[in-house]
Amino acid sequence: MSAARRCAVVTGGARGIGEAITRNLLARGTDVVVADLDEAAIADFRPPADAAGRVTLVTADVAEEGDWHRVLDVARSAYGPVTVLVNNAAISPKRDGQRTPSSEMPLDEWNRVLAVNLTGAFLGAKLVHPGMKAAGWGRIVNISSQAARTGARVAGVHYGATKAALLGLTRTLAFEYGPDGITVNAVTPGRIMTPMAAAVADEVNQAMRAGIPVGRLGTPEDTAAVVGFLASDEAGFVNGATVDANGGSWMG
Repeated sequence: MSAARRCAVVTGGARGIGEAITRNLLARGTDVVVADLDEAAIADFRPPADAAGRVTLVTADVAEEGDWHRVLDVARSAYGPVTVLVNNAAISPKRDGQRTPSSEMPLDEWNRVLAVNLTGAFLGAKLVHPGMKAAGWGRIVNISSQAARTGARVAGVHYGATKAALLGLTRTLAFEYGPDGITVNAVTPGRIMTPMAAAVADEVNQAMRAGIPVGRLGTPEDTAAVVGFLASDEAGFVNGATVDANGGSWMG
């Protein structure tokens, strides 16, 4: 399948890491459908001048299977079969910029984070699989987190649990989907300066920077570059992998 005929769905793709991923894929010649629940981010999104007609933004909740069907219908109608899926959408609720202790966490907050961060990725992968299998080519990239490796220190237990679960989901789907020409990989960003990261106190981010060997916090583009590679032909023999993009702050 030629790159010019490829269509990607990027969840949470209207801002932060997701926006950088969207722009990276567009630059590689891939058409993109952005599925995002943040209506303000969708309204503010400005596509690159050379990507006119090649990106479509859809308001959707990835935790809802019906919304997934609607997103995929939009993608197929606009650009053809979806052969790249980036499961990036995630939430990390805070109270006044602070994590909620597990002993104080309401069950509905726990359930909502699991629904968005984990069930959303499962639904997306499940629903794009038939089309990718028919095409004989597909790329699924799950955006996890360094919190999956170290435990959540700034985010809550629900965030850390879902990001760790994404790694298990990635490896299992890689085993199942590999024979169909589909690779499934994960990226674990470290501290990336996004609106989510900016929601905590500045001293927290500065303390985290001190523990990064390259001496800086990450940018959304740092993560997007890794995703762009994993979604390419060049990464055809990379399957079930977890790529740490964190400046060396976690070395396993």
